[in-house]
Amino acid sequence: MATAAAWRLRDGWHWLAFFGAVLLAWTALWAMSPPADLVAASRLGGAGFWKGLCTATADSAGFLRMTAMWAVMSLAMMAPTAFPAFRTFEHLAGAGAARRRDSLVLWTGYLLVWLGFSALAAGLQLALLSAGWVTPAGVLTAPAMGGAFLLLAGFYQFSALKDACLSACRSPLVFFMAHWEPTAGARGAFALGLRLGAVCLGCCWALMLLAFVGGLSNLLFMGLATVLMAVEKLPDLGRPITRPLGALLVIAGIGTLAAAWV
Repeated sequence: MATAAAWRLRDGWHWLAFFGAVLLAWTALWAMSPPADLVAASRLGGAGFWKGLCTATADSAGFLRMTAMWAVMSLAMMAPTAFPAFRTFEHLAGAGAARRRDSLVLWTGYLLVWLGFSALAAGLQLALLSAGWVTPAGVLTAPAMGGAFLLLAGFYQFSALKDACLSACRSPLVFFMAHWEPTAGARGAFALGLRLGAVCLGCCWALMLLAFVGGLSNLLFMGLATVLMAVEKLPDLGRPITRPLGALLVIAGIGTLAAAWV
């Protein structure tokens, strides 16, 4: 016990790096957010507003730049929700079931999954930009598309895949005991990080895409979504909210589509 406590004290710097990275990610999102009055003006002026302002278009924004933006957003929003799982693995490592560097390797695999998601989300944003359905500030100009995103996220809350992924996230110790092989070393830790990232992605990808509805520059929405996804992964607090949240999203989606149709 004393050895584990000494290990955590000596190597606690990586937790400082972890939360420092999350803080830097949120700071970067704040720095990238356009002023509120500019976003409000874009809602009134539509796509022509941005053309008149000579801001970035879908062609000039660049896939890599958008991928980087989504990667920063994924780090800011998803890393806090995965903290209980990371902490659980830390306990296993402190008890001698893993080497000290295995936690960092696990994080790397986890973040690599979300980097892949960021690339896909950036491609989706470029497609929406090209179609004129979203502005460069991340404001949807097609209400029907917002309704579709809400319905997608709402129905996914009731899916078996969502339930299976949430079960793994809510019981990280069981997950690690089922998939972790202490003798596998760094390769095993990396593979476990990929698996954990895939499970986390299965929990949250649809809710993350609601950033198109709430606004890609809306820090309030991002903060609320982060808290919601973190709570949903908690075993006692998360189970009662998953399906009611799905019902609310479906209702909101139907209402949005109806309003757009009218």
